[in-house]
Amino acid sequence: MLRIKPWLERDFTFDTPRWMFPHVVERVRGGPPRLEEALRNLSGTELTERLESAWSIQEEAGHLLDIEPLMSGRLDQLIQGAAVLQAWDGTNEATWNANHNACQLHDILEAFRSSRQLFVGRLDELPEELVERSALHPRLKKPMRIIDLASFVAEHDDYHLARIAAAKRLRSSLK
Repeated sequence: MLRIKPWLERDFTFDTPRWMFPHVVERVRGGPPRLEEALRNLSGTELTERLESAWSIQEEAGHLLDIEPLMSGRLDQLIQGAAVLQAWDGTNEATWNANHNACQLHDILEAFRSSRQLFVGRLDELPEELVERSALHPRLKKPMRIIDLASFVAEHDDYHLARIAAAKRLRSSLK
């Protein structure tokens, strides 16, 4: 199995053609049900135990919720015509401080689903002429369009779902 490349080591080519926007939005819409399926039937211990220094599976899920305001804020900025997008805090402090392991998984999943529905609803209602509006992504130092933001969100979901799958496999191998 190939190792999961760390998120901060990834580079992105923001070149998705405009006609792909509805397809990308469907990927973003699919994040919450895919997360729910990935976590189905896991015990409390399986969800909340950290293996090595990595987040627990439930913290991975909580992180997807924690990052929603950043992505929604970036969408606001793109719609408003900002030149530079809001930067990520660089530390994931919100996730480290949220104590997701003390929360009910159902609450995390419901909040993520609700937040994502609002985000996708905004993408669904977006005038077509805004799909390619761009602003500079501060870490990547390249223009990010609205279609690229949607793709970035979908890739971020996939990244954390892959980490969850890897943690589940690791737990199984330790039994």
